[in-house]
Amino acid sequence: ITFLKTYSLPEDVLSKLADVLEETHYTDGDYIIRQGATGDTFFIISEGQVRKNDDRGMKDLLGSGSFVLCLRSFKQLIGGLDDVNNKQYDSDEVKAKLQAEADFFSSVSLSDFNIICTLGMGGFSRVELVQLKNDLSRSFALKVLKKRHILDTSQQGHILSERRIMMEAHSPFIIRLYQTFRDSKYLYMLLEACLGGELWTLLRDRGSFDDGTTRFYTGCVIEALASLHTRGIIYRDLKPENIILDHRGYAKLVDFGFAKKVGLGKKTWTFCGTPEYVAPEIILNKGHDSSADCWSLGILVFELLSGSPPFSGSDPMKTYNIILRGIDMIEFPKKITKSAANLIKRLCRDNPSERLGNQKNGVKDIQKHKWFEGFNWDGLRQGTIDSPFTPTVDGPLDNSNFDYFPEDSDDPPPDEESGWDLEF
Repeated sequence: ITFLKTYSLPEDVLSKLADVLEETHYTDGDYIIRQGATGDTFFIISEGQVRKNDDRGMKDLLGSGSFVLCLRSFKQLIGGLDDVNNKQYDSDEVKAKLQAEADFFSSVSLSDFNIICTLGMGGFSRVELVQLKNDLSRSFALKVLKKRHILDTSQQGHILSERRIMMEAHSPFIIRLYQTFRDSKYLYMLLEACLGGELWTLLRDRGSFDDGTTRFYTGCVIEALASLHTRGIIYRDLKPENIILDHRGYAKLVDFGFAKKVGLGKKTWTFCGTPEYVAPEIILNKGHDSSADCWSLGILVFELLSGSPPFSGSDPMKTYNIILRGIDMIEFPKKITKSAANLIKRLCRDNPSERLGNQKNGVKDIQKHKWFEGFNWDGLRQGTIDSPFTPTVDGPLDNSNFDYFPEDSDDPPPDEESGWDLEF
């Protein structure tokens, strides 16, 4: 306790400690630890008193090596206490670039764009490829959402959260949101256009990926998740359909409808995600944090290497039951190498505090795993390494890497002017 009190621990570290503490009761006269025993448990006394049964001092009673062993497991979980606040911040150069970008887009309006074609459709939205009228070399993706539909399905909170998170998320591995607009019927999100197509389409056409290809795409996703997690944001919808390729073939996360800013060390209890990718603590409603994304990362690696996710049932409830049996009950196909299987199993530990990526070094522990040995992380961040697949993108208006969608023939929705969307 004296050791702990010398440090002012941030809430995320205290939360991690709380997750692995178990309450144990002792009756009068019970021995908690005997002299000479291996001290591999960290004790915090919440109530009652502890006596030492000789007068040689606590150090001798615990044994000279015990405190060191106990401290090692403590450091494995939360790291050296001098580096717990080592978070990422944007450099001045990045801030200046973002400010110039924000100034440019603040003067842009919807009438400055021509609609070229539809890139995708979802339950709430339609995504159009648009071109800037006064600079034909610049194209964007415009996500259009029906306001009345959002209100009818009580999704206002999710949409506002999506906007706030995407405006804050400045990573080369996350699709950029430049500006938003609103009128009486629709909300509009002006996004970076990534014309290489969905990773899911590539996986469907190829069946599965080899180690090198999977390593590259997983590396892109790890960089994206690291950027979010250091800001207290959890993503919660990792799957190949939500990973899109730019013209170089680099992967970026899209669709932040399930993302949530919970803060460092905080938990949330909303049940959401794609059934095959949902972590056990979400199914059991135990509360979850960024470690749920580490679980989903393990599922993604398995699916990219094999062509299908490890946990899959005929309906969501059956899938959840298979997930709760654990990753050790899954037979791995031979094409998944020993080191890849080890990475997957360490990401998909049932106990969130034991997952790779959720311990003292965060995602650095994933990046240092044997499966990533020799991978050029700096080259990935700087965009200097070749992607395993370079899409054919013939200019800013080429939509050939996307499925064909007919023009919108629906009647315009009714007006919705209650004002919940004023920040758009």
